[in-house]
Amino acid sequence: MRQLTLLRHAKSDWDDPVQRDFDRPLNAKGLRAARTMGGFMAREGLSFDHVVASPAVRVVETLDGLWTGYGRTLHPAWDRRIYLASCMTLLDVIHDTPNAANHLLLVGHNPGLEDLILLLVPDEPEPLRDRVEQKLPTASVATLTFDGDWSDLAPRNATLTRFTRPRDLDASLGPDAD
Repeated sequence: MRQLTLLRHAKSDWDDPVQRDFDRPLNAKGLRAARTMGGFMAREGLSFDHVVASPAVRVVETLDGLWTGYGRTLHPAWDRRIYLASCMTLLDVIHDTPNAANHLLLVGHNPGLEDLILLLVPDEPEPLRDRVEQKLPTASVATLTFDGDWSDLAPRNATLTRFTRPRDLDASLGPDAD
């Protein structure tokens, strides 16, 4: 059984005057959320054979924070296709995963990641899928399982086994009050 863990980048800093969206960094809350999710992944015993990530600054900084909480650094393959990708492009990236890997961590952006989960997991009454359908917040982690090779992953043939948001672990990492 293969495992695919998806991580949306942490909260970025919209107040930073960068010229390009690609260069937007994390804000302080985002960095805290990334560290928190890394600690969660370590406690859950998540271990990855392969990591593929968008090279956008906010993803790079998310992973830096994640590794701090996780307790070790993994070295991702940076893939520009992931930056603001559609779910179908993300599926192409996943299909390129070496079959020697059993657990892939894919780190990227919305709406592609959320759409990918909704594409891969059957639309049946399922509490985890329903929560993702409401929203995949920043720094959220979702794990899917499926049988076969990476190239066999197709719409509606995965099971969502984990969906954890930063606010599930620390209420102060939830949405800002208006």
